[in-house]
Amino acid sequence: MHDVIIIGAGPAGLSTAFWCDELGLDTLVLEQAEQVGGQLHRVYNPIENYLGLKTRNGKELFEIFSRDVDSAEFDLWTQTNIASVDLKAKRISLSSGEDLQSIAIVIATGVRPRALGVPGEKEFIGKGVIESAARDRQLFAGKDVCIVGGGDAAVENALLLAEIFPTVTLVYRVKKLRARRELTEPLVSSHSITVFTESVLTRIIGEEEVVAVEILRKQGLKPFQLAVRGVLIRIGVEPNTELFLEQFKTDEKGFIEVNNQQETMVPMVFAIGDVSNPLAPTISSATTVKPATTPAASQSRRGGFGGRRFNAPRTTPA
Repeated sequence: MHDVIIIGAGPAGLSTAFWCDELGLDTLVLEQAEQVGGQLHRVYNPIENYLGLKTRNGKELFEIFSRDVDSAEFDLWTQTNIASVDLKAKRISLSSGEDLQSIAIVIATGVRPRALGVPGEKEFIGKGVIESAARDRQLFAGKDVCIVGGGDAAVENALLLAEIFPTVTLVYRVKKLRARRELTEPLVSSHSITVFTESVLTRIIGEEEVVAVEILRKQGLKPFQLAVRGVLIRIGVEPNTELFLEQFKTDEKGFIEVNNQQETMVPMVFAIGDVSNPLAPTISSATTVKPATTPAASQSRRGGFGGRRFNAPRTTPA
């Protein structure tokens, strides 16, 4: 029996674990991956909007975040696969056969890049399907590439790749790009970037590596093939909520709905970080917003809840 079990050890999960530790709660953090840090391991560009810190990439910021993890009093289990979760009963069953019980559960499972779901997408990962323009662009320098998406991330990557790539083709399914104007304005003036709106990428083609993509335009009778050597997909993210489906309310995109105290519709189950924040999924919000109604520990350290509750601040105290 634990006071709190936190599912996910990204910035939101770790920050909440330290907060629970400060409150004297018996806390266990479960992480599926070998390393903690979540999406920080996939951020290859500089991070310049985290208050008080500027880092070259997510890995560097992770190293700062993780300095105190080894000395923390909360328990942390990595490489832990969860078979099922009963939120009402606060019971978690692991694939190893072990059952865990707690008084409260905090969901901090984050998000993952949304996939197109087209032929060739999975087959050519690392063989032309690019994970990051910031990390991989030198590998594809001088080659033609295709980017799928119309938001900030897609346009930012198009501008970045256009600096050293002969042609960059941006494919977006609707008529108007969603990206901010300060990003779309330089896009229009770039001679290296071609934008196909009202178009969808239907297939990635190749044998050992990517050699072309298939694109269907709205007015086209059939798809046409475009020769490229790299494909970057930036069509947003989707929440990691498969474990909890149908146990509480989500929005139309699957993000967990919470109130202003980070409470879900299930009592004593909270959701924090990107998995419950589709509008502002930033590292800053993940590390500062905490469950605002937190069960308090008894007067003795590790003494359990003691049957009391109090309203904790929503941000970590300075």
